[in-house]
Amino acid sequence: MTARTADPLPPRLGRLLGQTVVVIGGSAGIGLETAREARTEGADVLLVGRDADRLATAVTEVGAQRTAAFDAHDLDAVAGFFADLERPVDHVMVTAGNPYYASLWETDFGEAGRALQDHPLLMAGVARYGAPHVRPGGTLLFMGGTGGRHPSIGIGVTSAMTAALPALTASLAVEVAPVRVNLIAAGFVNTPLSARLLGDGLEERLDELRRTVPTGRVVEPEDVAALAVHIMTNPALTGATFDIDGGQQLVAAPPP
Repeated sequence: MTARTADPLPPRLGRLLGQTVVVIGGSAGIGLETAREARTEGADVLLVGRDADRLATAVTEVGAQRTAAFDAHDLDAVAGFFADLERPVDHVMVTAGNPYYASLWETDFGEAGRALQDHPLLMAGVARYGAPHVRPGGTLLFMGGTGGRHPSIGIGVTSAMTAALPALTASLAVEVAPVRVNLIAAGFVNTPLSARLLGDGLEERLDELRRTVPTGRVVEPEDVAALAVHIMTNPALTGATFDIDGGQQLVAAPPP
């Protein structure tokens, strides 16, 4: 773990003033924007990611106090990270992990098996090793999705995880109370990961969403970050799944 002196950012409302937020997967996309939002609300932020260089850039962007570089799917590393914390934290958000898309006939069963187990085990590992280091009433906040709720070719593994994660979230909320556990289920979000997955088809997908979703706009990382901070600061929320997709699941659109 590295220690850095961050440039102070003026809190917008100060809803997280004096609190510490850990963002696992915080060097890009939704995680980075959540870290930025938390800093603006007055929090100290600790960023975790696999790539030390990307973390160094993210620290400069958001003014994070500390970073730690490791693979979040290595649960021994997760356990060691939390054991090494010098003091309790208030909130932990986990955005690490990628979806797996492939038709039945193209599925790599080894990769599919890892995809099916990695995300739930990461959630369970963070709950087991992280909850004892979170102050009562604080939050463990995980990311899921809505895209797999409509049957379609190529999303079978993602659909299975989409169905499983809300149930796991609710169970964990009971087990680690009074620490709160919640899940954000996002549809398509305009992130660097989405750009990598879609490649040359990105702009076509963005245009399609703008034409079809009820809100008429694409969900951005800042939208998810705002929801994440709301969940962190509302002490009545636990065991719940919060959808954020602009209404994408309400229309007959292809999965993300």
